[in-house]
Amino acid sequence: MHTLLIVDNPKIWPLDIKGVEIVPARAYLTDPFYSTLRATKVFNLCKSYRYQASGYYVSLLAEARGHKPVPKLTTIQDMKSQTLVRFVSDDLDRLIQQSLAPIQSDKFVLSIYFGKNLAKRYDRLSSQLFKMFSAPLLRAQFIYQKKWMLQSINPIAGSEIPDSHRQFVIEKAEEFFARRRPATAKRQPARFDLAILFDPQESDSPSDEKSIRRCIKAANALEMQVELIGRDDYGRLAEFDALFIRETTNVNHHTYRFARRAAFEGLVVIDDPESILKCTNKVFLAELLEHHKIPTPKTMIVHKDNLEQAGEQLGYPCILKKPDSSFSQGVEKASDRAELLDRGKRLLNDSELIIAQQYVPTEYDWRIGILDKTPIYACKYYMAKNHWQIINRTGKRKDEGVFETMRVEDAPPKVLHAALRAANLIGDGLYGVDLKQVGSHYYVIEVNDNPSINAGIEDKVLKDELYLVIMRSFLRRIERRKEGSGHRVEAPNL
Repeated sequence: MHTLLIVDNPKIWPLDIKGVEIVPARAYLTDPFYSTLRATKVFNLCKSYRYQASGYYVSLLAEARGHKPVPKLTTIQDMKSQTLVRFVSDDLDRLIQQSLAPIQSDKFVLSIYFGKNLAKRYDRLSSQLFKMFSAPLLRAQFIYQKKWMLQSINPIAGSEIPDSHRQFVIEKAEEFFARRRPATAKRQPARFDLAILFDPQESDSPSDEKSIRRCIKAANALEMQVELIGRDDYGRLAEFDALFIRETTNVNHHTYRFARRAAFEGLVVIDDPESILKCTNKVFLAELLEHHKIPTPKTMIVHKDNLEQAGEQLGYPCILKKPDSSFSQGVEKASDRAELLDRGKRLLNDSELIIAQQYVPTEYDWRIGILDKTPIYACKYYMAKNHWQIINRTGKRKDEGVFETMRVEDAPPKVLHAALRAANLIGDGLYGVDLKQVGSHYYVIEVNDNPSINAGIEDKVLKDELYLVIMRSFLRRIERRKEGSGHRVEAPNL
């Protein structure tokens, strides 16, 4: 991948940074050579990003050419938004107060060079602001009014870097660019960049580390470069073409913010924000499946006024579910009226509505993995020993039942048909549809975004091919998006 550093005038550019090509803004905007480059990252260090200035057009044309500008136009606009600045100030409040506590003044200016500050005690704050506002050189201004608050954040022109800071800026820039170079010069340049949001410390992660490595291998085979990112990399999303979320999703969670921001930036996103909204709320799913006459166990939407009726209508035992339950958590069985009232009231303390469902005892649950409205894997998850769920969390450790993975074509046609009917109501993303089988009848339990894909389980039949199926979907989606946004933006008359 090419890396270009765009400046107003290289002759007066004060920094000599190794390993990157310094290009005049006029040349980047007007020389046809730069419009033909593919797989290019553009670091825009023009002195002004104001509307229709050179810096503005550099980021604008970079996006039109399929390059990856830093900052993007959305970041430039974000820096101008007082609403967003206040949001960032609130979001980082604890870190801001800790970092600036020793300062004996009511104003403070923080210079951020590629995510770093000369004083190491401000590194964490500098790094967070750099991730929120991904621009190479930033100046953050804080004011003290009962507590420290971020007042504004703006780009720094190269000419504004003090002489005493220049060597530090060069070092941090070289470190920054070194981290982004391919590991070997012989490697074929990647066509596209894929970010995988993954937390190896998450106890109920939808993917294990081995499956993530297989994702990376499959993406590399298709000339896509992969970088694992975490919750602190929110501001870097504009650097990528696509985002694959491999953390457990929730609406009130950074995973949903990542999905929203990535979609806003024009990335291909799995899971997309709409799928997260729909799948993580079981009240929505219950209403959706009933409206479209998808067979389900008898289900009620429960509130404080009809809780007691659930037992009368569904019988005992019955199942109670938090709207955002996942991995068998937030799901409880009520064996009688007393348990129904006790457990139902506890769940209703956190949500205005919950789900009550007829208890359908089965030896196993079906899970059909679906991508692009096509089944890609079929599993049976057996109940944990002496338990009514596939995961038993009642003891000191988590116990799980055994599994059986089969070829999709060997799964009963009725289970595939029911799963597809349900998933297609959500979209064309990656879903896991859970079903119960009673004799020859199949009942949809729920549609999950962000389904489990673990090495040796869901990939047991297809092995590496399962990951290639997923990565080919990303590749097709990226190519379609690039073709769809291939409009020309004329260079300004400079």
